[in-house]
Amino acid sequence: MEVKGSQSVLAESLIRAGQHWQARHQAELAAKGQAPDMTSPPTIALSREVGALGTTVARAVGERLGWPVYDHELLEKIAQEMNLRVRLLESVDERRMSWIEECIESFGLKPQLSENAYVRHLVQTLFSLAAHGECVIVGRGAPLILPLPTTLRVRLVAPLDFRLGVVMREQGMSRDEALRYIHQKTRERVKFNKDHFQKDLTEPEHFDLLLNSSRFSTPECADLILAALRNLEKQLSERRHRTSP
Repeated sequence: MEVKGSQSVLAESLIRAGQHWQARHQAELAAKGQAPDMTSPPTIALSREVGALGTTVARAVGERLGWPVYDHELLEKIAQEMNLRVRLLESVDERRMSWIEECIESFGLKPQLSENAYVRHLVQTLFSLAAHGECVIVGRGAPLILPLPTTLRVRLVAPLDFRLGVVMREQGMSRDEALRYIHQKTRERVKFNKDHFQKDLTEPEHFDLLLNSSRFSTPECADLILAALRNLEKQLSERRHRTSP
């Protein structure tokens, strides 16, 4: 119980600090008569059910936009390898870096468990990628913690039979093996997000766009996501103009 509680405090602290920094920074700019800082480009954070072709769709979107796609395996590699994290952080400009630093420094306890350190590094990685913007992030709780104004939160779902077919085809599994695989991966993902972020990714209110990938082809899913992204970019542009002195 102490492990989960410590992890939860860590995640909540990081998220709260990020939100606090944003609010304070916007208030300071407003007091100076300056436009709020909305210069970070948008980010797409994509969640998916097992077998719903989420990574396939993410790569299609990334290819259309010319944006890098960070799936859960690459995110874990960055979070676990110090050299990669350092290179990522060094590429963030000083203004945005202050937000990331405050997020990390706000965690008063010194995490002793390696899993705690991993979660801290993962969240640091997600914030760093969001500071750059113009990327697609798949999984690892990204829709739950990235800045709402500049993040398009997407979830890919599909009926179980469709997802079974995808897993059987891609993994070379029997139907029974695919069913066990889907249930196991689903439990792991739900547990990860509930343990660290106290949120259930199956709840639709965490997303701006919910797509059934059994109803639309991969290119059609990409089209719908790009349409939503254009709308988000329009909102950001209008907000900048409204707040300009």
